[in-house]
Amino acid sequence: MCVRMCPLTADKAQAVLDARATPGAHAIRYIERPDPLRDARPGSLVPVYVPEGDDLAVARLAWGFPLDGKPNAVFNTRIESALEQLRLGRHGMWAKAIAQGRCLVPVRAFYEGHMTEKVESERTGRPVRRQYLFRLPGARAFLLAAVREGDRFSIVTTRPNASVAPIHDRMPLVLGPGESSVWLGPGFANLADRKYVQLQSIPES
Repeated sequence: MCVRMCPLTADKAQAVLDARATPGAHAIRYIERPDPLRDARPGSLVPVYVPEGDDLAVARLAWGFPLDGKPNAVFNTRIESALEQLRLGRHGMWAKAIAQGRCLVPVRAFYEGHMTEKVESERTGRPVRRQYLFRLPGARAFLLAAVREGDRFSIVTTRPNASVAPIHDRMPLVLGPGESSVWLGPGFANLADRKYVQLQSIPES
């Protein structure tokens, strides 16, 4: 379950879109370890790519959907649940969002907490799950699949691949080269399997 990520700033997200017109151009530089002070958590305003006509635009959306009076309670979307609601024509939380609100979140990395490994919290001194940072080796940034409604979005998750499975039982739906148009198009359901995506994990000290 993704509860923390390293998003691009709005300016850098726009620069990446602008750089598409210049083949081989790099709009942002590579950063080995993103600044944790810039990390996003549920409730954060995050730059997200949303369809606008035949192109994409940058929108700042809040991470998390409201539930039971909590404004950012639901911040991950299981793709299996969303596809099942869509297939059955149900009016569940995800049916409309995955049918009409698919979008993209540009990030440098995301975190997952280890299922069993514990470390001492610097803030409280209590044992907490050790966090692992995941990124695409050598990538300046990459895209996570997401869904939105209004001014809110949720990260789409799927079963973990070999890179993430030793750490956690879910992972964000990481998009590879050329897959952003697939996620935004009619064949998006075909992207649920992420076995081929090779991610680098770095334990947080």
